Amino acid sequence: MRRVLVVLALVIAGSGFAGAGPAARAGDPTVANPTPLLAYYYIWFTPSSWSRGKVDYPLLGRYSSDDMGVMRQHVRWAKAAGINGFLVSWKSTPALDDRLARLIDVADSERFHLGIVYEGLDFHRQPLPIQTVRHDLERFATTFAADKAFAIFDRPLVIWSGTWRYTNAQIRFATQKVRGRLLVLASAKNVHDYRRVAPLVDGDAYYWSSVSPRRYPDYGAKLRALGAATHAHRGLWIAPAAPGFDARRVGGSSVVGREGGDTLRRELNAAASSSPDAIGVISWNEFSENTYVEPSRAYGSTELKVIAEVRGTQPPDVSTFDSDGTGTGTAPLGISYGIVGLVAGCAGLVALTTALRRRRRPPVRPLTKEPSPRL
Repeated sequence: MRRVLVVLALVIAGSGFAGAGPAARAGDPTVANPTPLLAYYYIWFTPSSWSRGKVDYPLLGRYSSDDMGVMRQHVRWAKAAGINGFLVSWKSTPALDDRLARLIDVADSERFHLGIVYEGLDFHRQPLPIQTVRHDLERFATTFAADKAFAIFDRPLVIWSGTWRYTNAQIRFATQKVRGRLLVLASAKNVHDYRRVAPLVDGDAYYWSSVSPRRYPDYGAKLRALGAATHAHRGLWIAPAAPGFDARRVGGSSVVGREGGDTLRRELNAAASSSPDAIGVISWNEFSENTYVEPSRAYGSTELKVIAEVRGTQPPDVSTFDSDGTGTGTAPLGISYGIVGLVAGCAGLVALTTALRRRRRPPVRPLTKEPSPRL
């Protein structure tokens, strides 16, 4: 197993970039590893989300994605483990726009990166109207993309989830006004589908969360083929790696065990073997499909320790965090996260007023109470 880790570290450290190069920041613990490690991140959570389809809960408790204190702790834990940024699941709604604005402010203050995963399919896995997709991509490009948090590559990164449900004409229509301003990646699952859309996008990011390295030991060959096809079209390739999978509570049937972190090690190694321009860890906090690496009641920080070992950093200490699984959890010193959030919110209002004078970005609007569309 140590040999696997050594090989992975060497591959990550030595891999080059076929697409746009990353913008590393001095002082980051992962600058020594030139391949960005990004984690898929969900901002859909409300307190009621945790009562649906969950078998485990975060150490931070059953949080709301509105909570900037939770966002900041997520960023600090991820950064300590060697994760460079979050790939934020988003489409333009009042609630998600507000949450994205809050996360951008946190990322800026913590010197952390962000990319976008545009959710092109609805709750029933049907494609959104193409006019909606076009509107949302243009809104992101105009409203959010100029922020320094999106400087992972030479243009802000957007992964369009669900491109396989759209025709080439629809993809061209949706992206024609943003291609020069954004890196728009497809989410093709195989070489054939990527080649279909390659002239219309800037690369590919495969969200393969349910593969079992034990049952499919040569699945890395599929990643290498998809990476080679993407690079052949001068595209950016983001390879997937997950710690495990279990979506039985939300209608799935397959289960991939975590094996004490070994599943994540194998998947990181397979991802690195495909010469990626970045690796996408699936996920930071997808608790419905049980692919999260966020510290939890059941697994603690096991996966973050694996990531930290591979990236050559010190894993975050989560021993002072505890949740009873029913509330908002407690921060160090036993202080409720609700109180922390209230204090941080008051301080944040002052900082936000100053920041808004300096930025040409719409202010954070009062939060809506609409239910989560996914989680």
